[in-house]
Amino acid sequence: MFHPKTYTVESVTNGHPDKVCDQISDAILDECLKQDSKSRVAVESFGGHGFLVIGGEVTTNAKVNYKKIAENVYREIGYRDNLKIAVNVSQQSPDIAQGVDTGGAGDQGIMYGYATAETPQFLPAGIVIAHQLTSGLENLRKSKSISWLKPDGKSQVTMNGGKIKTILVSCQHSDKISQAEIKKNLVKKLIAPIAGKTDGIEILVNPTGKFAIGGFESDTGLTGRKIMVDTYGGLIPHGGGAFSGKDPTKVDRSAAYMARFAAKNLVANSFAKKCLVTVAYAIGRAEPVMIEAINEKNQSLRKIVVKNFDFRPKAIIEYLNLRTPIYRQTAAYGHFTNPALSWEKIINF
Repeated sequence: MFHPKTYTVESVTNGHPDKVCDQISDAILDECLKQDSKSRVAVESFGGHGFLVIGGEVTTNAKVNYKKIAENVYREIGYRDNLKIAVNVSQQSPDIAQGVDTGGAGDQGIMYGYATAETPQFLPAGIVIAHQLTSGLENLRKSKSISWLKPDGKSQVTMNGGKIKTILVSCQHSDKISQAEIKKNLVKKLIAPIAGKTDGIEILVNPTGKFAIGGFESDTGLTGRKIMVDTYGGLIPHGGGAFSGKDPTKVDRSAAYMARFAAKNLVANSFAKKCLVTVAYAIGRAEPVMIEAINEKNQSLRKIVVKNFDFRPKAIIEYLNLRTPIYRQTAAYGHFTNPALSWEKIINF
């Protein structure tokens, strides 16, 4: 139910161009919320080939140095080349604000939340493994356990009947290392510790044969372009809305978090082994136009959800404490993998 026995999912490192943009946008959001918890933020970043554009709308009392934040994020990720940065951020439309000010949704939209008892993370195993591989690349690079690793990278995992069929890892590397040495090191220090025995697993490392040029030097990045990496790998539906750079009045972020929170807790409290929660909104209206939840047997759990979870935007923000500067940490390796985040907490009801 919800996803086939055979499937493939992917993840990317925090140095992937799209994820660089996500982290810049969420770092800007965090700074706005740090200074003004009621900030309204919708910021996009677009970068590539030495140039970065930051654009969007804000309503805030915060004084934000957008260029400095972007430069700091870029350096902290591990890049050392210089960026030319253009900023075009304006005030949010009052036509949107008038509906949100009363507690209504910041836009129309459909959001999904999912959980499964398959793993301790309440996510499909392939998604967990894919994120472990990419975050593992970052850890090996920053700890200097592998000196030739650079920030850009990807993973892809194919599962068949609950077992790993194929692992693919692409990593940016220095120009002086051979592909044979790269594969040997990654199998030993990354893949084997995560997958366990590698017998019977097809392992592909840098299948193009070389990945010395990466990041903005080789490609463009854009906020919100990795929504499947952010959520459930495409194994369940996605409403379409991206997360990064958006404050919690935007229900495509906050309601997706609440839907995940509800789904995870329905599974954790044994109402389902797998659970899909769906919610939909009309702009300016607080009450959702639809709430539904189903388990692995396609049975409705809607009554349990409505009784225990309040999906009005203002209630979500308050319950999950979303007006705090917590968002940059979500902008790499999935929004549903950190147990310390409020929407990942387990409650009893």
